[in-house]
Formats: sequence, structure tokens, C-alpha cells
Amino acid sequence: MSDASTAGPGRDPRPDPRGEGWGHYLLFPLALLGLVLFVVPLLGLISRAPVAELGALLTRPAVLEALRLSLVVSLAAVLLALVIGFPCAWVLARYRFPGRALVRALLTLPMVLPPVVAGVALLAALGRRGLLGPLLERLGIELAFSTGGAILAATFVAAPFLILSCEAALENLDHRLEDAAATLGATRLRILWTVTLPAIRPSILAGLALCWARALGEFGATITFAGNFQGRTQTMPLAVYEALQSDHDGALVLSLILLGVSLAILIALRGSLRR
Repeated sequence: MSDASTAGPGRDPRPDPRGEGWGHYLLFPLALLGLVLFVVPLLGLISRAPVAELGALLTRPAVLEALRLSLVVSLAAVLLALVIGFPCAWVLARYRFPGRALVRALLTLPMVLPPVVAGVALLAALGRRGLLGPLLERLGIELAFSTGGAILAATFVAAPFLILSCEAALENLDHRLEDAAATLGATRLRILWTVTLPAIRPSILAGLALCWARALGEFGATITFAGNFQGRTQTMPLAVYEALQSDHDGALVLSLILLGVSLAILIALRGSLRR
């Protein structure tokens, strides 16, 4: 009889690590070093930020405008990412076609592409002198250095998080649920709405939240493609960058606000991310 079969209720059948030597204990100081690397900068931000000035800073018109614009841009980017991202994930998860791996690589490339390069690419494609610039100009559409450009830049870098999350959920979904609904006469659209989407809802919500967090913190692509114009394209990260030039305390407080929002998102998503 195997060790696993003789293990009592609640006992872990895995080997006892204490019998494997002392080598694995070397991982503890390395883990501690990693913790220090990530925690100390955050503690530095929290300890140096003049929290007492938070109320006064939040009443400044420029800060309020940056907060408003950040919410508008990030939420619009999430909506646009959902509209175009879920269909992309559906196609990748449900169909096999030549060049599928290349398509997935292109859709997820903005995750690893330097944000400034992403902004340059958008400018080269959609700027006034870009690849599609003359066509957009004839249609009366101006994206570069506009709020629409900021939304597009945020969508470009944030949508891959939603695509990957939805694709993984669709691939791991038990297709017997959809097959059972089909045998009962449900149409494909009804199956999608009543079976598929509810089954992968946690993954969709997690992808949307990660997408929103990435869009909220977007800087490089935005400042390159949309510029840094107060009231039009200056989101919170850009306001932090500008404040660093003349108001160091203000930059610390604005950074603390973004840190709090990001931490709240991770705490809210801890269950979904673990799954």
C-alpha cells in the first residue's frame, strides 16, 4: 500500500521537507531580500508623503481635473477593451486557424512592449502624419493629443490583460454545459448569454479589474501619443510627473493616492487571482 493511501484524514501525503537536507532553507533569506526590495520603496513613499496636506491637495482644481480625467479615460478604456477584447479571446479560445500563435502574440505584445514605444507606434499609425492620419483627417477625426487619444493609448496597453484572462477561462470551461444547453434547443447567442458568460464571470471581472488598474496607471503611451495637457489628457500619472518638477510633496501625495487605489484592487481580487 502506498504512502498516500495510508495517510490519515487531513494529513499531507507530500514528503516531509525536513528530510530533504538544509539546502531549501537558503530560499528563506532570498525571499526576505525580495520582500525588502518590494516593501521598502512603498514604505518610503508612505513615510515621506505629507498626509496632512491630502485634503488641501485634493481641493486644487488641477488635481480634481486630473482625477476626473483619470476616471473617464480608464473606465472608457475598460469598456472599449471589453467590446473588442472578449471577441478576440473567444476566437483564440474556440478556433484553430493558421497563424493563431502569431495573432495571440500580436494581441498580447503591448503587455511587454515599452509604453513609450507603444505611444510612438500609435502616433506613427494614427497621428496627423501617420499611416491612417490622412484618412482620419478627411473623416474629421483627430486622435493624437486629445482625450480620445488618451483613451486609445490606455486601451492599447491594458486590453491584453482582459484578453488573456478571458481566453484562459474559455479554454478551461467545461463544454458539456454548453452542449447540454444546445441539446435543449438554445441558440448560440442564448448559450453565450445564459451559460458561458455566467460560468466565466469571475475571470471576466478579474480581467476587467486588472485592465482598469493598468489603464489608470498608464503613462508612457499616453504622454507620447496624447500629450500632457491639463483638462484634456493630463491623467493622474501625468500629474505626478509634472508635480515632481516643482512640487515634490504634491507628487508624493498623488502617488500615495494611486498606491491606495492599486492596493485596493489587488485586495479585492485576491480570490480571483489565486484561482
